[in-house]
Amino acid sequence: MNFLAHAHLSGNNKELLFGNFIADSVKGKQYERFAVGIQKGIWLHRHIDTFTDKHTIVGQSKQRIRNKFGLFSGIVVDIFYDHFLAANWSYFHNEELSEFSVFVYTILAHRFFLLPNYVKHIFPFMIAQNWLNAYANKADLKYIFYGMDRRTAFRSGMQIAVEVLEDNYELLRDDFFIFYPELIEYSLKQRAQ
Repeated sequence: MNFLAHAHLSGNNKELLFGNFIADSVKGKQYERFAVGIQKGIWLHRHIDTFTDKHTIVGQSKQRIRNKFGLFSGIVVDIFYDHFLAANWSYFHNEELSEFSVFVYTILAHRFFLLPNYVKHIFPFMIAQNWLNAYANKADLKYIFYGMDRRTAFRSGMQIAVEVLEDNYELLRDDFFIFYPELIEYSLKQRAQ
């Protein structure tokens, strides 16, 4: 899953959300330098990623697009799933996506000094381009994929990701709607531990 899903799966716990959000930039035992609540968010993120990577439905989604993106299929599916979450936000959350996005950006801004360097670097762009809301819109999604493709020196082929999404929209959306409720349930259990 990508930024939006990880934030959503954290509930309203600010430290958990912060840890979950930065976890990809926290390697190995670096998590130990953070407060316990943030550490729990980092661990939640790692559990979510493991559950997602091993899930049959997610594997099915990757297989649907593997011929276009090869090793990058997992990254593309993560963003596709964030698109389906954003586009169907009211199905999963009572608050407007725009309000939730401000909530997330505020939590990150208030702890800016704790952000890992990579997140500090992308955070201004995230806010300026409002990435969490942009996932809902296919036109904005094209810019997100273009930026990611540029960072891989155009080896990933992500510049065509929205076209591939449109060609497989119903199948991928159905995959998401089977998988995501299971991930929510799994995340709730992990947060309770």
